[in-house]
Amino acid sequence: MVAAAEQERLNRLKHTNRFSGDAVRACFDHAGIGFEHVDSVAFFFDEAWTDKELFHQYVEHSDVTTSSARELIKERVRELFDFELPDDRISFVRHHDSHAYSVYPQSGFDDALVVVMDGRGEDASASVYSAAGERVELLATKGPSDSLGHWYTAGTELLGYQLFDEYKVMGLAPYGNPDTYRPVLDELFELRPDGDFRLDHARLRAAMFSAGFLPRRRGGTFEQRHMDFAAAVQQVTEEAALHMIGHWLRETGHSRLALAGGVGQNCTLNGRLLREQHLRDIFVHPASHDAGAALGAAIKVEAEKTAALRRRRIRDVFWAPASPRPEETEPLLKKWAGHLDVEHVPGIEKRTAQLLADGKVVGWVQGRSEFGPRALGNRSILADPRPADNRQRVNLMVKKRETYRPFAPSVQAESLHDWFEFPEDIAAPDFMVFTVPVLEHRRTELAAVTHVDGTARVHAVDREVNGRFWRLLEEFEALTGVPVLLNTSFNNHAEPIVDSVEDAVRCFLTTELDHLVIGDLLVSRSPRDREARTALVPRLCPDTRVVRESGPARLERAVVTGAYTKAKRVPVGAATAALLLSADGERSLAELSSNLTGPGGVETLAEVELLWSERFLDLAPR
Repeated sequence: MVAAAEQERLNRLKHTNRFSGDAVRACFDHAGIGFEHVDSVAFFFDEAWTDKELFHQYVEHSDVTTSSARELIKERVRELFDFELPDDRISFVRHHDSHAYSVYPQSGFDDALVVVMDGRGEDASASVYSAAGERVELLATKGPSDSLGHWYTAGTELLGYQLFDEYKVMGLAPYGNPDTYRPVLDELFELRPDGDFRLDHARLRAAMFSAGFLPRRRGGTFEQRHMDFAAAVQQVTEEAALHMIGHWLRETGHSRLALAGGVGQNCTLNGRLLREQHLRDIFVHPASHDAGAALGAAIKVEAEKTAALRRRRIRDVFWAPASPRPEETEPLLKKWAGHLDVEHVPGIEKRTAQLLADGKVVGWVQGRSEFGPRALGNRSILADPRPADNRQRVNLMVKKRETYRPFAPSVQAESLHDWFEFPEDIAAPDFMVFTVPVLEHRRTELAAVTHVDGTARVHAVDREVNGRFWRLLEEFEALTGVPVLLNTSFNNHAEPIVDSVEDAVRCFLTTELDHLVIGDLLVSRSPRDREARTALVPRLCPDTRVVRESGPARLERAVVTGAYTKAKRVPVGAATAALLLSADGERSLAELSSNLTGPGGVETLAEVELLWSERFLDLAPR
């Protein structure tokens, strides 16, 4: 691997589905190449199926010019890179094949059962492969009508969430009793011979309505019925997956398992596979979602063109384009004089460990960022894992998210078995993909990262994989006796994980983080930060619009809305609306509004800062 990047990290639109031009350019810049050096472009769906999906879009959007998938790729490359991509350099790969070719080669296994489970890929929602050497053979598929991914999404929607929020349901499930709704769900679910199952996700809403279940409203309180329903949805998911995978392990005789697809991000399921299937090893791809499928499509095309499938166990995914060098970082931070105090600290790990032991919460930015949805020690928010209050504190001060949701622990790899129930004969988890029990006598010591059911989504840090993060854990253990830290992704609720130095500063200043560490630099909030805010220049994000609409009692009000982000709208006062409409990217807040320190101005400034934290606009020094 040379470089891999997700578009959302660069255009800062969470779960973006826009063309990955920024990501392509960043990888090219890192590698020092251009499109003329590219042998192949791989797309992670079948060409005919993609054209059919585009056809449906064109029917729904009659104002859009019709183009084939191949033509669209060529058009985007032409527009963004001024390069005419030849037809013979474009390859389309079936979706589940793409996932399979991400996980099997990068597991490093010589043979394995390869299982892909997601919402759907073309005509399949689950695919089972037997892999040995360079051969990957499809054994069986499950159709979309029995999709585990769609099943979980349907349950997610009944709990007031939406697509991409499935992990929240996984965190809620341990609070519930699955027996409450299992009789209802069992009408939709059946285990069948030979690893088969029936799972009728299309009838889930009707079944729960008939049972008298009231769906939770977004932002509403979680009641026991919601927790019980989440527990039942999770339990059915686990039973179906274990039934299918267990059968094919027995049928093929494989003792190694490689897992990918969106359902592969269900860490609770992965933990049961780890503990219950008597495996010699298991590898879950750290980017099991569709970004990993894009990677797998490229690997498959390379294998076909070179007649060789290279296999090597990956230990890290620090694949993002290179971060600024230390001598470039300090000038970037100096632009924020008056907002940030910056100190160069040799041996930053020792100072950071002391801050964490003293109860501080720290944003930690080192080297190249992680590919995939997990922070693994290069773009992390870190805290002391011992005080139970830290779980709620980080949830509220940084993430602005539901307080029930757990945080993951990072532990020195050599101390893994001293703190967590993890099989001795399975490779230590380099990635946050398994939920396992915390040793019972350790749970009070790890109160901030131990979930209500006594488990944690553990991440083992090997000195050879991430030396600086390992040293930080070493220093923290020297102070506290605990070689573990609370580790969550460095972002707030409204954005993807931070990538650049500027992203990190923005997140730091719009949350209540105590400190920010970038390389060897310790960044603190300047005492003058609040009064200096009016000198910042506002710029509306590309998809932000200021509109007027009728509110309660038909009173007209101004609303700031994200045209791209679903149902994200914030009412603002007339003064704030006027300020935003006059923003030109050149004048500061103080220059756009003459009174930001008086009574009315304070309210306007507060609304602007809220919009900044929600990523409707950006504030930056001139």
